[in-house]
Amino acid sequence: MTDNFDTIISRNTLFWLLITNVAILSPLHEQATLWSLGICAICFIWRVGIFLGKVAAPPKILVTSLAIGAAITLALVSSEIGLLNALVNLLILGYALKYIEMRELRDVKAIVLVGYFLIALTLLDQQSMLNTLHLLAVTVLNTGVLISVYQDKSNKAANLSFSLKLVLQSLPLAILLFVVFPRLSPLWLVPNMKAATTGLSDEVSFGDISKLTRSAELAFRAGFENPDGSTLGPANKDLYWRTLVMENYDGKTWRQDPSIQQVQHQAYFQQPERQAPSANDMSRKINYVVISEPSHQKWLYGLDEAFSQNDLVVELADYRLFSLRPVDQRMSYRVTSYPDLIMDPKLDRNTKLINLTLPSNSNPKTRKLGLQFAKDYPDPQARINAMMNYFAVQAYYYTLSPPSVGEQQIDDFMFENRAGFCAHYASALVFMARASGIPTRMVTGYQGGEYNAKAGYYSVYQYMAHAWTEVWFEGLGWQRFDPTAMIAPQRILDGFDATFDSQSSYLQDSPFSSLHMKQYPWLNELRQQFASVDYYWSVWVLGFDEQRKQQVLARLLGDVSSSKIALLMIFSFMIIALMIAYYAGLFNVDRQQDPLNKRYQIICQRLAQKGIARQQGQAPSDYAAAVNAHLSALSPQIASDFTALSNAFVALKYQPLTVQQAQQRQQQFKQLYRRLRLRLLRR
Repeated sequence: MTDNFDTIISRNTLFWLLITNVAILSPLHEQATLWSLGICAICFIWRVGIFLGKVAAPPKILVTSLAIGAAITLALVSSEIGLLNALVNLLILGYALKYIEMRELRDVKAIVLVGYFLIALTLLDQQSMLNTLHLLAVTVLNTGVLISVYQDKSNKAANLSFSLKLVLQSLPLAILLFVVFPRLSPLWLVPNMKAATTGLSDEVSFGDISKLTRSAELAFRAGFENPDGSTLGPANKDLYWRTLVMENYDGKTWRQDPSIQQVQHQAYFQQPERQAPSANDMSRKINYVVISEPSHQKWLYGLDEAFSQNDLVVELADYRLFSLRPVDQRMSYRVTSYPDLIMDPKLDRNTKLINLTLPSNSNPKTRKLGLQFAKDYPDPQARINAMMNYFAVQAYYYTLSPPSVGEQQIDDFMFENRAGFCAHYASALVFMARASGIPTRMVTGYQGGEYNAKAGYYSVYQYMAHAWTEVWFEGLGWQRFDPTAMIAPQRILDGFDATFDSQSSYLQDSPFSSLHMKQYPWLNELRQQFASVDYYWSVWVLGFDEQRKQQVLARLLGDVSSSKIALLMIFSFMIIALMIAYYAGLFNVDRQQDPLNKRYQIICQRLAQKGIARQQGQAPSDYAAAVNAHLSALSPQIASDFTALSNAFVALKYQPLTVQQAQQRQQQFKQLYRRLRLRLLRR
């Protein structure tokens, strides 16, 4: 027994399935394994062969073998690619295998349904404006497949047009639910996707941060919300975006202390609490929104001292913001920073010990220098200032490509090479301060930001990664000291681009980065315009939190109450329902008449003026016979043309025609209509 795909599933549907298959699976190529991609390619090529009539349906043993092989392969690699990636691949393979073995229309419906699931799954991971528009177009295509099942005689353009109309009609309801539906916390956790992490790491060696300076990728955006309505943030020298705190040093690498790592691991189940200032506190505060790009890490960004009301963000004891879930997609969160608050005015004995500890037999020259500073400057603050000045008065240089160092890294840097990047200077200052008896630690994050005056926000890129130090003084708490400011003050005052050439740093390995446009004013203006649109999308769609929802509702309703929201929803639902009913033809409203009916009625009216009126309910064929009886002797050409016009009208309205037949009948009807209209005017 052979399968006749042309009679069971129309070629129109098969055509749309070919396009939709590629459109749905292509955005998921990063999550798909090579084995999955290979099977999808085999299935697609086989379906193309079936569509062209070159091959027959695949034997069931082949489909079964592919399914079993795919399942075994996924089971073997699931631990490497992650549970969520394994589930995504399983759904992709199910879609592809069902696609190759479909034989009936119910199989097409199943494929369309799985296609919708895959589109939704892609949207969870790819939420930028361009990706959303792309997935909306894919949704239109997938809906077009379903329409082609029920409108088999329609041409391809009609399928696509009707699908687009359905999707557009659903948008008002989607927008209404998006605005008024309450933002609920997730009821379950989605397994993490295993993906390469980007940005800062929880370990820092001398060369790590300088590697980031070769990356033009966006790290995050921040939009400030000042009381006067302005969007300008603090000066560049105050834009220290705190990300990680490094307290342990083994002579080569800086790491987080195990105690804070344990708090991070338990944060979801036992959330740490850092006391936020009271509402009556008059301390200076800075309000802003941060939109983080996917880093697949949990650390977030904030200015000192940062607090967030986001349910997925916690404040750690080392004054950092920490996400309860890895940032696998764009994440928006509100922050309030209090720059004048004292961080740890008193230090417990264990924390002080951690931030005084140095590896034994490590960097003896730098240790000796620290002890000399302690002898010359008994006051801790004067001692740190002297250490900072030491970098300014000595012949030190700031470079992205420092010379290599040996086992005694800091000694080699301080006394031999005298050239380094921010991590070199921060490491040296921490080591000297600890050797002199002052608790000190390293902080890594980002410094500065590119301000977009059009949309009023700052863009912070990976090449702006930075390291600085924090020194603890009795009663004053942790104070920021950045030795980079002593070596390269323009780096802190005016940003990275004021110190280094972009072409030899972050643009060298990014030939297609939009940041190349910065050197051309009009192109840079265009770049910032496009970036502004993307920023607004992130703020008002991806970052549409409860606070923004209340702002929108307040503009619409004034005082927001549950009764007003209910009335808004009822009224909106009624409007949407009426619109859908109208377009579905449920109302007897005087809509625009069908052009075919309109032209036929015009000819009938002209004939009525000549004394041959059409009776109520008279069929077109009967009326044509009556006209022929009256005019066959007087005007045989008009009688003949009207009979042909009536036959074409009946065929177009009531008879099943192929696309080619319908086009021929349409052309015939138009020619007869024009000829009859002129002849009836002359008589």
